[in-house]
Amino acid sequence: MAVLSSPVLPHASASALPRARWEALATAHAASADALTAGHRARKGRGERHAVEDFLFEYYATRPSHLRRWHPGPGVALEDAPEHAGWRFYRTDGTRTELDAAAFMEARGTAVDLIERLLRATAARPARLGCFGLHEWAMAYRAGEGIRHPLPLRLGQDGTDEVVESHPIACSHFDAFRFFTPAAVPLNRMQPTRETQVDLEQPGCLHATMDLYKWAAKLAPAIPSSLQLEAFALALEVRQVDMQASPYDVSSYGLPAIAVETAEGKREYVERQRDFSERGAALRERIVDAIARLRAAADA
Repeated sequence: MAVLSSPVLPHASASALPRARWEALATAHAASADALTAGHRARKGRGERHAVEDFLFEYYATRPSHLRRWHPGPGVALEDAPEHAGWRFYRTDGTRTELDAAAFMEARGTAVDLIERLLRATAARPARLGCFGLHEWAMAYRAGEGIRHPLPLRLGQDGTDEVVESHPIACSHFDAFRFFTPAAVPLNRMQPTRETQVDLEQPGCLHATMDLYKWAAKLAPAIPSSLQLEAFALALEVRQVDMQASPYDVSSYGLPAIAVETAEGKREYVERQRDFSERGAALRERIVDAIARLRAAADA
């Protein structure tokens, strides 16, 4: 996966970005977004579905057109930007257009507060790396014809059930836990709820890392869109590993299984999990910093 770079942009005290400068940034951003979403857009045009990658568009409900739209974030004024002037939460003063941070906070301040609380609480906890991705197995436990994805189970239903029954299930993420089959629910060491999400979310969880994309999208256009695109790129990687470690046979997509029912597979999963946790922590910190800049701009 290509590494996305984030340009250093001036703040309110600096001169506004001339159109040639910000237009080049916006064009580069759109090209990066198009490259990351090319497969999904092509499949959608053919009426096809990808059980691994399309999850990010179906579950998180953000369209490719949203991803390619460039926002500089708070405190950055743009010269000659009628496109941005027509978008919600922007204001224009003479020839300069910029985010109306105060209007954004007035409309979405409650959501910003919740997102910040959750991100800070998650960042304050150590990463737990012992779940081995068994949440996906619990979603298929004794499911019969009700499995979530149109893919064969790598070990069959009996083999899948045996893995769940022979391993401790310790999922802390509510939005994964809520898809457990009824038979799997009591097997989980904890019973997360929406109300306890802030208390339980931890940075080793693959879904917590994928959700950085969701939170960045919910903060748009009030944070730099480069953060949203980086979160999306990371979520794509995490989703792939999530499904490689799942009970589903993903070989039809050219992906090898991470056989978490074996000692070798567990080691590989933990290595990937640790890497995602570290990269997610850095991105989480940058999103929290962006929220602080948003608050400062709203209060200015």
